[in-house]
Amino acid sequence: MQPQEDWSTSEKSKLLQPGPPPYQNDLRQPSPGNFQSTSGYQAQQYGASGPYGQGPYPGHAAVTVQSAVYVTRMVYPMPDYLGYSIFTMLCCCLPLGIAALVFSINTRNANMSGQQHLAERNSRMAFTLNNTALGVGIVIMVLYITLIIVNTKQQLNP
Repeated sequence: MQPQEDWSTSEKSKLLQPGPPPYQNDLRQPSPGNFQSTSGYQAQQYGASGPYGQGPYPGHAAVTVQSAVYVTRMVYPMPDYLGYSIFTMLCCCLPLGIAALVFSINTRNANMSGQQHLAERNSRMAFTLNNTALGVGIVIMVLYITLIIVNTKQQLNP
């Protein structure tokens, strides 16, 4: 075994740390191996036990590594009202239905790309335009039926 002074530490000099300790061929020390952490995740202890069964190094603390836990917020996609937009475009009011259809498609694209705020805004606008188109379509239908009834009564009573 070479003493540490003879090592070439030119690569490690930038880290301002001493070079690694020499390889120890002593397998007599027991290695702690894996242990269960208090958080319930499987952890591996490095430094106290290496891949060759070497023991802890003098002056070096053991490092415990745990698996990463990612916490994400559950984001539900906003409704796009695509069917409602197609219905209002074909049956109620064509111009407002087309505008609602455009906002519905934009809502679907924003949902797919994860832009929650944009999807919410487009969804609200599509819903508003659909409701307005439905209202306009109902008003036009009521006026049309009223006009037919008035014309029929005028033709029956000359």
